[in-house]
Amino acid sequence: MPDYINENPEEEVIIIELTDEDGVSTEFEYLDTIQLDGEEYVVLIENTEDAEGVIVLKIESIDDESENYVGVNDEEIVQKVYEIFKKNHKDDFEFTD
Repeated sequence: MPDYINENPEEEVIIIELTDEDGVSTEFEYLDTIQLDGEEYVVLIENTEDAEGVIVLKIESIDDESENYVGVNDEEIVQKVYEIFKKNHKDDFEFTD
């Protein structure tokens, strides 16, 4: 995924911590939620200085208060979600494709 530069650094940053199946926790900055074909996807970037691009995960609801974020294996879906994200945030970020 191409990198981006946040053009609005004064905006509130939402940090979420995700834990993988091995119990390793990683912090991510929440960027957006995108709807595509009746599904919801979250766009995140690792909360580090050297993050190399965004991550797209599918949102799966567990109940009214809980959800899982699941990796997306379909590169076409990832690209579609990323293109929507770029279109929605063209004034917020400088994308370096």
